[in-house]
Amino acid sequence: MSRFYGRVAEDSLLGPVFVGQAEVDWHEHIPRLTAFWCQIELGIPGFNGAPTAKHSALSRVRPFEARQFERWIQLFTDTIRGGWSGSRVESMIDRAVQIAQVQSRAVERAEPWSPK
Repeated sequence: MSRFYGRVAEDSLLGPVFVGQAEVDWHEHIPRLTAFWCQIELGIPGFNGAPTAKHSALSRVRPFEARQFERWIQLFTDTIRGGWSGSRVESMIDRAVQIAQVQSRAVERAEPWSPK
């Protein structure tokens, strides 16, 4: 997650949302994201949060665009395939696509996104 979100923070399309608009504290956020992925992919309890509500608050100020969801998936896929191997790789990518689709429809004012 650190490698992936490092790429997100530096990305010209996504970085301004995370670094500028949301002012994410990465030292706090990375462990929460790790807990999220461990829970949904491995069934390890530990994540407690409301991502849709937090993303909706951001999107009410500046609506998320479909191209931002697309870039998030592209960076996620490249990072996971570039650093991992085994049976969980495609499962994590599939889950990420599902999450992006759901969030693009559940987050207030977000532009709906579907994979190409």
